[in-house]
Amino acid sequence: MGRSFESVRMGAKEVSARWLKASRALKKEDQIYGQRLAEMVKMHSSEGFYAFDDPLEAAVFSVLVELMKELEKRDVKSTLVPIHRKFTRFSMGLTSLFS
Repeated sequence: MGRSFESVRMGAKEVSARWLKASRALKKEDQIYGQRLAEMVKMHSSEGFYAFDDPLEAAVFSVLVELMKELEKRDVKSTLVPIHRKFTRFSMGLTSLFS
């Protein structure tokens, strides 16, 4: 007897395959972005998906993590405060407000 339900990892893999197929319908210059999103879904397949019940939620979470990492890698750091510092400053500001 096998599984009677699909694992989140398998579901996310199917989401990735659908996104890859859908990217072919995009304009030629946009196809690379659709392909990249499909790749990003697979980036956190082992460590991140155990926390989710919904494959689409796991896929979107994986893509968002990768996008955040790419944003921080860029030279935008010189003009913007990295996101983790913003949250730290925000939480420190809240602490001082409620102290």
